[in-house]
Amino acid sequence: MREDLRDLSPKESEAGNIVIVGAGHAGTQLAASLREEGFAGRIVLISREAEAPYHKPPLSKSFMKDSEAPLQPLRGERFFHDHDIDLRLAVQVDEIDRAAKQVIMSDGGRLAYSKLVLAAGASARRLTVPGADQTGLFHLRTAQDARKMRSAMPRHGRVVVIGGGFIGLEAAAMLRARGSAVEVVELAPRLLGRAVSATTAEAIAEDLALQGVVVRCGIGVDRILGDGKVSGVLLEDGTELPADMVVVGIGAVPEDDLARRSGLGCDGGIETDGLLVTSDPSIFAIGDCAAFHQAHLNARTRVESVQNANDQARVLARTLTGNPTVYDAVPWFWSDIGALKLQIAGLAVTADEDIAVFLAMGPCGRSGALQGGRLVAVETLNDPGAHMLGRRLLAGGVTPDRAAMEAGDRAALKSACAASQSMSD
Repeated sequence: MREDLRDLSPKESEAGNIVIVGAGHAGTQLAASLREEGFAGRIVLISREAEAPYHKPPLSKSFMKDSEAPLQPLRGERFFHDHDIDLRLAVQVDEIDRAAKQVIMSDGGRLAYSKLVLAAGASARRLTVPGADQTGLFHLRTAQDARKMRSAMPRHGRVVVIGGGFIGLEAAAMLRARGSAVEVVELAPRLLGRAVSATTAEAIAEDLALQGVVVRCGIGVDRILGDGKVSGVLLEDGTELPADMVVVGIGAVPEDDLARRSGLGCDGGIETDGLLVTSDPSIFAIGDCAAFHQAHLNARTRVESVQNANDQARVLARTLTGNPTVYDAVPWFWSDIGALKLQIAGLAVTADEDIAVFLAMGPCGRSGALQGGRLVAVETLNDPGAHMLGRRLLAGGVTPDRAAMEAGDRAALKSACAASQSMSD
């Protein structure tokens, strides 16, 4: 019998055999949380990357600043051995045989499962305009992407960043701090259009301008110029931007191809219910690839954040060990854009009103997003205390007095939190 289909020990057989596809934040946390919850069966954690599981956020920031900086591991070297987690690197899962409850690897090997968890994350959306296949153009999602970009970064060159989302702006601020002349091109009318309020986006744009980053919004890219090596970017209005390097950050697409080919429900990601179960009761999905029922929106959505990945993993571990738990955590995010720490609690995608509070230090401030008069998100810049308070308000379903929010009256906001907690007790 092949090792992949070996008989389980009596203890493992009783507990089951869980296979996790994807060893990013979600998959690695799930493996750890299963052991924390007392799971005694076999755990196989599969990664198509050759790297041991690592933190993704530093790739566009600290990892780029130092040419010798190592990856930051998610777990220590001995963790997987000590917790009897079978970590398999540089392995591609090509198929799921749902009838036999096996995954089929690219080398033809088969691996049995009692429960299968898809935690494959998302991949960088590729730029498809003419000239995008030249050297000197970089997408940034994996350690391999980051190493290639780091080795090619000019110290005082000209860089065009295509995309005004988190990755693009983090990279732009980092490159500018290194001495490069940086221009950001964003198709939408403003930066971070799908992520934050207009108020917060404007404050970030102003800070980038103070750093010397040129931002162009509301314009698309016609083609990448060059003769095998990028030399510039031609915009749709005919403007030519010279460039020694082009960095593309135009979003991500969920890794749901395996699920689609296996007949699982997919729509903007792998569809799950509140328990993170897919259309097959033996298969689950978590992290960036999962389109789950979001309790605060009361709708299915996909959330790309480390918090969401880790929290879903912890909740699913409880479900897989006999304690079914609905995922209802308040989502929160962060991004370091130069000296600005942007923190977001909640989801503002359905908001119809902003309440802005600007502090004396300029762009550092707070913004609340409302939907039908109800607080649904809080965004802060360089104000971690307000961020934590916002998370408490959202978790308690509290919408404070409008005057208190507009004035940034932290004492009144804390009192509203305390009153809500007292009523719930």
